Amino acid sequence: MRSVQGSLDDLGTPLSETTFVVVDLETTGGSPATCGITEIGAVKVRGGEIIGELGTLVDCGLPIPPHITVLTGITQAMVTGAPGVAEIVPTFLEFARGCVLVAHNAPFDTGFLKAACARLGHPWPAFPVLDTVDLARRVLTREEVPDRKLATLARYFGASVRPDHRALTDARATVDVLYGLFERLGSLGVTSLEEARSFARAPSPQQLTKRHLADGVPSGPGVYLFEDHRGDILYIGKSGDLRTRVRSYFTAAETRKRIREMVGIAERVRTIPCATGLEAEIRELRLIAEHKPRYNRRSKFPERALWLKLTDEDFPRLSVVREHRDDGCAYIGPFPSTRVAEEAREALREAALLRQCGQPLTPRRIGEGRAYSCALAELGRCGAPCEGREDAEGYARHVRAARAMMSGDAGPVAAAVGARIDRLAAELRYEEAAVQRDRLAAFVRAAGRAQRLDALAALPQLVAARPGFGGGWELAVARYGRLAGAAVIPPHATVYGPYVQACTAAAQTVLPELGRRHAATPAEMECLLRWLDSPGVRLVLVDGVWSCPAGGAEGLREWIEGAYQEPKPYAGRRGDAPV
Repeated sequence: MRSVQGSLDDLGTPLSETTFVVVDLETTGGSPATCGITEIGAVKVRGGEIIGELGTLVDCGLPIPPHITVLTGITQAMVTGAPGVAEIVPTFLEFARGCVLVAHNAPFDTGFLKAACARLGHPWPAFPVLDTVDLARRVLTREEVPDRKLATLARYFGASVRPDHRALTDARATVDVLYGLFERLGSLGVTSLEEARSFARAPSPQQLTKRHLADGVPSGPGVYLFEDHRGDILYIGKSGDLRTRVRSYFTAAETRKRIREMVGIAERVRTIPCATGLEAEIRELRLIAEHKPRYNRRSKFPERALWLKLTDEDFPRLSVVREHRDDGCAYIGPFPSTRVAEEAREALREAALLRQCGQPLTPRRIGEGRAYSCALAELGRCGAPCEGREDAEGYARHVRAARAMMSGDAGPVAAAVGARIDRLAAELRYEEAAVQRDRLAAFVRAAGRAQRLDALAALPQLVAARPGFGGGWELAVARYGRLAGAAVIPPHATVYGPYVQACTAAAQTVLPELGRRHAATPAEMECLLRWLDSPGVRLVLVDGVWSCPAGGAEGLREWIEGAYQEPKPYAGRRGDAPV
């Protein structure tokens, strides 16, 4: 009896013989933890033939936000009386039994289905999953399609239906997109399910050819720098395990297009080992701010941070500035944008009657009648020092109150804005009340942030220790808010004093810089504060008094975070956005 060697085509499940269930969900939002399914659509296909369809609205018991209704057209009235999640999920699992799940951005749909199964106590079957987004990224170029949205791909492949953000319609469109992608895969020699799944997540040729760059990278925490052939830094990152992290850039785990492009240009990876993860994180921030690599997006321009300043002039006012100087003025911030800074300024103006005009005011200019008034004086929103209605001493009371609210007691701002919110809500002016709510949240967050940073930056020295993951302790020495030293106490140590003394002796000398209030950037100090707030941290030495004002904005953060739920824009799992 002769043995016959099978061909390579026999080593996998042919795509033409595989049964796929193409699924699409509509939901109340983007998070499976807090949102629910409002509609499910599924199409079962094999060999180009439709075997069955499943489509229904779902009453998940959660309210449908207005922006979701605008996007999908599904209203609360439409799902009232529809089958519940407890009825639909078992039906879908039976419908898809033994099949391969397909979805456009599959992690979104499978994430909601897994969350629903977990709530109902149903085990999640080990479905093989195929993502049409991943396939499209691998076989279609930017010249062919500008993006990988479902509507774009459906139009490119000439789908028989047009996606309209309804589950069954979008599932049918995804079927046409799937078979269009299969045609492209066939020209590349991909004919089996196993090949298609591995092809979708395979690393690019550039990644494969650059794998040698990870050779010799040490383990442990540190910073890594990708450099081109001229030595210019392309990208900077940090990790608790340098070797594992750098190697991941040359595998299928790295799917970001710009990073894959960076890997193709890189010619060398340089590493800077660090004692602890905190040191690595802060070194990364400093290096990104110094070199501004073109492939890094965050933390590149700390000098562009915005602050709200109470100016130092005859009649001070609130101004949005880019410098945080040691000039005796009151500051709060930093702010992520000018819009947020202006929101905080408007909240503070609600409680402090400071002038809002930008004209220079001096006693001489006022006495000569060269200053002009505005409508705010008539509305009672300004004491009108420009017209002499309020003298310098009277205006100084407003300035002292504003300074106290910025650096101390934030209660008057919360009370003034809260009273206005209540008044607007009573008049059913909810949109205007929401604007005031946003302003109060911006002020509380910025004032609390500034108070935390100022308290840390005022300490000549702070030494703290945190339990290490493998035992022992991680040490950190901060001086005037700047990380000056880091070390590790090994697990076998029985006396800690010598390690602490050695770390503080070897730490960097940090002195307050003339004209600068902080010796470190806000990002570095916030990183250090997060580490100090982590579980198990012990204060070893504090030189000075480390505290925030008892009535300061930091005490209002928990209240404002609970009362203020910032709506996140629903970008849609297919990259679409509401109109």
